[in-house]
Amino acid sequence: MKALALTVVAALFVAGCGPGTGFLIRPVPVSEALEETTVSTDPGFFVTDKVVVVDVSGLLFNQRSEGLFGSHDNPVSLFVEKIDKVQKDPEVKAVVLRINSPGGGVTASDIMYRRVAELKKERKIPIVAAIEDVGASGAYYIACGADTIVASPTSVTGSIGVIVQTFSLAGTMAKLGIDAKAITSGPMKDMASPFKPLSADDQKVLQEIVTEFYGRFVEVVAAGRPKLKREDVKRLADGRIYTGEQAMAGGLVDSTGDVKDAVTEAKKRAGIKAAKVVMYDRPWGYKANVYSAAPMGGMQVNLLNVSMPGLMTWLEPQFLYLWTGGAGGAGGSQ
Repeated sequence: MKALALTVVAALFVAGCGPGTGFLIRPVPVSEALEETTVSTDPGFFVTDKVVVVDVSGLLFNQRSEGLFGSHDNPVSLFVEKIDKVQKDPEVKAVVLRINSPGGGVTASDIMYRRVAELKKERKIPIVAAIEDVGASGAYYIACGADTIVASPTSVTGSIGVIVQTFSLAGTMAKLGIDAKAITSGPMKDMASPFKPLSADDQKVLQEIVTEFYGRFVEVVAAGRPKLKREDVKRLADGRIYTGEQAMAGGLVDSTGDVKDAVTEAKKRAGIKAAKVVMYDRPWGYKANVYSAAPMGGMQVNLLNVSMPGLMTWLEPQFLYLWTGGAGGAGGSQ
């Protein structure tokens, strides 16, 4: 392990010796607690009011994701940590949720949505959702917790619905002469197992759960979009995606614009003319403006690219508020 580390350092040293390149070595705080960075300040003396930009980005699962150099933050935990910091700061007068995500797990999306609702109730500050590239499915679910939604005209949003993807390896295993048998305490214990075909009873149970979660999604949208009747929401909620312009025409968002427009709207709703725009990040994160370090991950995804730790986690069906780009097919969605 030590030899590998030395090899990597040596490779980086060689790579950094080219023209116009170099190394910057600086100490970083030992604490990983979130730090506040001011990315812009309106003109004026003693500007203390703040508008906080909070990211909702990438795939939303209530677990850490693994990377080349170790695990990354749990997106749900990180989001809650940022909202908690907002709640404790009386100088924060408004929040902008900068959204670039295709959604994720049903429960992860719901936790984040409810935390936004709690902040609104407890602090009574305006919250504006700003959809950039993608704000679909579970990410749109979270956006419905805001007071108003601003979407880039070239964004993709909507995808209101639920999917649970199942697959069976039984046919392939039979061809290879592999026979898998599960000893269960009841006939439904191995429901949707990849080692057997999906039975009609399995499908019925899964569909009932999908229908329940779909109903919850519709209620969340209806609550967040008071100008839309529930019947209008259901008409729009067939799983399809919409551009920002289409979403505004259908009433799913309030206006088109970018993050700067969302910040302006947040200040207007808060009744403040001058404010600092701040972001919360780990100590080593640098932020130059409201577009800084927009995380990757808001693009179209295929279910096969969803990173799950461990083989059994990968094989188990998951209930998702997720735009899959059509990879999941129609089965199991509502």
